[in-house]
Amino acid sequence: MTDMQTGERELQGRVALVTGASRNIGRAIALALAEGGASVILTARRDRAALDEVAASIETMGGKAIGVLGDLTRASDVEAIVQAGMAAFGGIDMLVNNAAVRTEAPIETLTLETWRETMALTLDAPFLMVKAALAPLARSGNGAVVNIGGLTAYTGATHRAHVVTAKAGLDGLTKALATELAPRAITVNLVSPGLIDTVREGHQPHHHATTANLAGRRGTPEEVAAMVRFLCGPGARYVTGQTLHVNGGAYLG
Repeated sequence: MTDMQTGERELQGRVALVTGASRNIGRAIALALAEGGASVILTARRDRAALDEVAASIETMGGKAIGVLGDLTRASDVEAIVQAGMAAFGGIDMLVNNAAVRTEAPIETLTLETWRETMALTLDAPFLMVKAALAPLARSGNGAVVNIGGLTAYTGATHRAHVVTAKAGLDGLTKALATELAPRAITVNLVSPGLIDTVREGHQPHHHATTANLAGRRGTPEEVAAMVRFLCGPGARYVTGQTLHVNGGAYLG
């Protein structure tokens, strides 16, 4: 039985913006926030069909959602996404920066172009999103920003110098924003997933073959989404500037 059926809707009347919402963890986060009662602004770069499917799933549950395509590394696209969300729902109370790239390449063949593309989506995009959504987040009175990091930012990994560096930077951005935005009643936290059972293009990452955890299994997107939902809700207003690891004990940080 879903939360919409039981009436447990702690996010009722609130609005969430979720990036990278067309599949996997982003999709699960969008659905979890909608189950909590939030209206959801969904974003992706190019997959309109997948974005529409997520929106339709939310509406089938009795929720509200819109999908907006855009390149999160372009300030004009980010502004357009925020404006579309504001026009649809009148505010933004929660921002989840989930969009990311996870390519692999040995340092010998890692190009500067790939390095910069990774930094742009992992760091520039959250920076632009926070700036664009800052006014409605501050007006909320209970604003929440949740960044989605990654296990290898804390453990290191082969062939992922660009991804590890970018995700480690996101940890730093989280702490800086938590400090700066606290006077505006905006919490900022980071959720760091471990090995999650998601659909990936190409081969499995190298570190998946060597990383073990105490749970003895991979996690699910829904388990990551549950942590995000908690951080967006009223029970987490005293939690800010933190990294919450959802990794089955792969990293005991």
